[in-house]
Amino acid sequence: MSAGIEAEQETTLARRVGAAIRAAREKSGFSMRELAGRAGISQPFLSQVERGLSMPSMVTTYRLAQALGASPGDLLPVEDAEQVQVVRAGQGRLVPVADRPDAALGRVAMVHPTTGLEVTEYRIAPGEHIAEWFESPGTLTIFLVDGALEVEVDRAGTYRLGPGDLLTHPATLRHRWQLVDDRPAHVLLLMDHPRL
Repeated sequence: MSAGIEAEQETTLARRVGAAIRAAREKSGFSMRELAGRAGISQPFLSQVERGLSMPSMVTTYRLAQALGASPGDLLPVEDAEQVQVVRAGQGRLVPVADRPDAALGRVAMVHPTTGLEVTEYRIAPGEHIAEWFESPGTLTIFLVDGALEVEVDRAGTYRLGPGDLLTHPATLRHRWQLVDDRPAHVLLLMDHPRL
């Protein structure tokens, strides 16, 4: 795929995400300033997101969803539902885990329109930021494909994962990740968002 086509698809996606966020905000009755304050972001940034000029990070998407009383999947555009869906390697929306230039990127491979299941793939390199505390409604499942990862779950402990290990917990428990031994890690994250 050419760089021009990819840029056009990213622009289209940013507009669709922005429109979904704007529609959810208007449905909730919040002004742009109110929603920005509740989500802990600036009103000018929210304006850029709603106009499709900026893409929100995963953390920002979750904050917006929480402020709106919605699931993050509700703020993402839904493709027409088909019985069989194939997502090819490299397809999906890239989202940073935090609003920082050194943040690791995740590839949102799927957001199921009716169940709320979201599948995100991470290929985390040493030096990329992933240590952001994170929480949201629903259930979180981490499957470590390769590498080593420590998952710290607030008030529950720290768990070291190796290839093939799986960890699951309520996503309402604050959690964060850290690479182990300065090696890259390949992670599949499954979020089961409650449907509202």
